[in-house]
Amino acid sequence: MRNEIIALEPAAVWRSFADLNEIPRPSKKEEKVIRFMLNFGRSLGLETSEDSVGNILIRKPASKGMENRKPVILQAHLDMVHQKNADTAFDFERQGIEMFVDGDWVRAKGTTLGADNGMGVASMMAILASDRIVHPPLEALFTIDEETGMTGAKGLQPGVLQGQVLLNLDTEEDDEIDIGCAGGVDITATRSYRALPPDPGAASYTLTVKGLRGGHSGMDIHLNLGNANKIMNQLLAQASESCAIQLASIDGGGLRNAIPRESSAQFTVPSDQKETLEAAFPSWGKEITDSFAALEPGLNIQLAPTLLPPTMLEDEAQNDLLEALAGVPNGVYRMDRHMEGLVAASNNLARVSVKDGNISVGCLARSSDDSLKEELAETIKATFEKAGMEVGFSGEYPGWSPNPGSEILQLLVARYKELFKEDPRVISCHAGLECGIIGAVYPDLDMISFGPTIRGAHSPDERVQISSVQKYWKLLLDVLQHIPEK
Repeated sequence: MRNEIIALEPAAVWRSFADLNEIPRPSKKEEKVIRFMLNFGRSLGLETSEDSVGNILIRKPASKGMENRKPVILQAHLDMVHQKNADTAFDFERQGIEMFVDGDWVRAKGTTLGADNGMGVASMMAILASDRIVHPPLEALFTIDEETGMTGAKGLQPGVLQGQVLLNLDTEEDDEIDIGCAGGVDITATRSYRALPPDPGAASYTLTVKGLRGGHSGMDIHLNLGNANKIMNQLLAQASESCAIQLASIDGGGLRNAIPRESSAQFTVPSDQKETLEAAFPSWGKEITDSFAALEPGLNIQLAPTLLPPTMLEDEAQNDLLEALAGVPNGVYRMDRHMEGLVAASNNLARVSVKDGNISVGCLARSSDDSLKEELAETIKATFEKAGMEVGFSGEYPGWSPNPGSEILQLLVARYKELFKEDPRVISCHAGLECGIIGAVYPDLDMISFGPTIRGAHSPDERVQISSVQKYWKLLLDVLQHIPEK
């Protein structure tokens, strides 16, 4: 598989990507990739350092004749979202990503690919290793833990970076130039419950929701894709209206920044209601699958008999939870009033866990407007508090305010038009980029974000377009050659 990847063009980028993807690098578990990057920089004889949180900075002097150009910071994050299909056996802490070519795309076998943001990292590696690429003075900043808290960017200290222009290489459409992004906040709601023994004569079932597309909870939130946690709650609510169900457990979703693809729940009904449940369930499932048919053709809902669980929820906790999950905002909360097509605020009902006397629900709320983000977060908090849950906020990060007069923006637009004979789309995105955090520490930086086309980020359907990488690489090298003088 490696030979298939490194045969692609541009060879230097794909070879670097293949090398990178041999190193396990899930968020919060970046020790191996940090060592890999330190060894990489030092093997080139370049000034290489690690800061107190694990970010790596590699400096490379300017090419001959480019010494008087503005120094540039190239920036990408080392970590990747670790998601896999339920039937895929894979250990993200020990295995490298298994890649393959599928027409004009590179994919992974049953897991996330790590093109987000591995393509940015690989591009920086290719530039650092080259003795032919023309460039100004460079600082390559490789941050850690972007996907689950942005703690790398948050740990960046003032006075370290010397560059005047920052090129963030974490955008996922090759015709886009990003000049702004949303901020976010993690919201966690918890509650304990009295675990009750099941009725020995009850009929027990496992309900599963799977086959959803999933995706990036910022960039894909406007697509109105299915959320496994919302679908599961809808099914449980329908069942509770027809039968006296008693819930035992829920295990739905995973990472805060990934739209949930799968959920499972176990519950019981009195034995005399077994036939009622089994007769009604197919129509409930069909109603939901039909409603998502165009967007989620793989959606699969199954009800299967199972052994009695050891414990059940008390009625009050069960009712409160189902009502809260039904009422909490999910998906687009508000569209931007000034920029057409831009999501202004959203929430991802990312994780629902019910077991062993404890309920935990995790959300990620995003907005480019801090006041709107606070409004949404408080709405979510009130919904869960009404259900008797304790609610906490964590991992908050700021948005990045657009600067339409940016010099680097004008340069990128001009070079894009010259190279590709069309206008790029200049946008502010709903994803969380590190530019807002870095810009708060280095307010004088002129920042921009761009990258190759990536689809299905944060899901096992993630793929990067080969022809798009070629286009992006051409633009990146051209921009480096045209950086203005100091």
